Amino acid sequence: MSSGMFRAATQGTRALRSAAAGPTIRAMLSSTTSRSTRAVLQRTLRPTLTASFHTTPLRFTSEAGSNPMKESPVITPEHITVGGKTYPSDKFTNVTPTILEKTTRQLHLIPKHPVAIIKDLIASGFPGFKHYDTFSPVVTTKENFDDLCFSDDHPGRAVTDTYYLNEKVMLRTHTSAHQLKVMTESDKILVTADVYRRDEIDASHYPVFHQMEGAQLFDAKTAVDVIRKEIAQSTSAASGSIHTTDTTLITPENPKQDCHDEAAMLATADHLKHSLNMMVRKLFSHEKDLQVRWIDAQFPFTSPSWEMEILYQGKWLEVLGCGVIRQDILNNAGKPDKIGWAFGLGLERLALVLFGIPDIRLFWSKDERFLRQFEPGTIQKFKPFSKYPACIKDISFWSNDQFHENNFCEIVRDVAGDIVEDVQLIDEFTHPKTNKRSMCYRINYRSMDRNVTNDEINVLQEKLRDEVVNRMKVELR
Repeated sequence: MSSGMFRAATQGTRALRSAAAGPTIRAMLSSTTSRSTRAVLQRTLRPTLTASFHTTPLRFTSEAGSNPMKESPVITPEHITVGGKTYPSDKFTNVTPTILEKTTRQLHLIPKHPVAIIKDLIASGFPGFKHYDTFSPVVTTKENFDDLCFSDDHPGRAVTDTYYLNEKVMLRTHTSAHQLKVMTESDKILVTADVYRRDEIDASHYPVFHQMEGAQLFDAKTAVDVIRKEIAQSTSAASGSIHTTDTTLITPENPKQDCHDEAAMLATADHLKHSLNMMVRKLFSHEKDLQVRWIDAQFPFTSPSWEMEILYQGKWLEVLGCGVIRQDILNNAGKPDKIGWAFGLGLERLALVLFGIPDIRLFWSKDERFLRQFEPGTIQKFKPFSKYPACIKDISFWSNDQFHENNFCEIVRDVAGDIVEDVQLIDEFTHPKTNKRSMCYRINYRSMDRNVTNDEINVLQEKLRDEVVNRMKVELR
């Protein structure tokens, strides 16, 4: 559940709040995309998305070894091979070579990487939990959506938001795609993984990021007594001050589940909030008087649900989403006699803030000047090693009814990769006579580790112009 599930519930809405960046949880979508709209999107976007594929097999260079995810992905018009397994392509296929290359990186398993450092610090606050961090990113739509109570017309299923290998197989959009498997194996679990979302391009968004989720289950009949003892023991061992504000209420909008005993539900909620308070106290140990506030939230897989925010450098920072697990999910996991909680968070979001990293692309840098700054178990501020000049180019075109910004950004990534720092819509208007919509995007090209020349960028820009016309059927201005 968790960042996985909590982030996926808000998929389709992108927002940057306070000093934080990356995945946001608050933007819960109250409306959903209709079946007819999804069908149109799937039909009209297919020509745009398949243009990334080559007529001859495309292989990537990566480190092989015992880990199958280190094997090079292979793409042909008919098949995709990733993690040592081959999947047939179909009309839903929209995953690109640029994205598949990322499946071999596994930043959360590199001990000196900021993402892994945050992961390990959080895990150290949950002793006795079974930690899973090597699952393949390839999952079924059933695992990613159906098993987690996502409606058929949920916007997270749209091909504009999610990377599909085919109609039934995809790159996970959240770590919770593995929740049924792990819940059958343990009552205390942590899951960390890379997840994939089609997204905009700027310093705080990237189509691949890392999530961490946790869950703990209790026997429903004995939960109250067990939880009281656990909270008493952990409180006596806690160190450092933490000031919490909790005005949340159980209401019809954020209800107790009918099948739950009220005392057991309240005890589970108390254990959840206490555990997470202790976790952030450890993570933000440099904050002398940490201030935390709890806010009511709504998610399709927990009820009641909450969000946690902390006051950091004068601004409220959203840290995670959480709640009491929906009982039908536990029933599906073969745990009908259990009650439990789950939380989830984005690791890049925390790493950007705690390490002071200004651009999310840096996490994917192979430059030793970045990687050698960090040590396992230690949070130390990032020291910029360069700021190369930008090269700015604009592209204007007459749009059409099938245009979607995520598809445009995907083409930009395919053409220029991580040389693009951000993409912004700077102008749009509708022609009063033809009713055609004009759009102008500004593309900021800037490498993180070298100077780029205007001639080099001109070549990329020309290629981008051609690709946008060919794949999106727009008319350049």
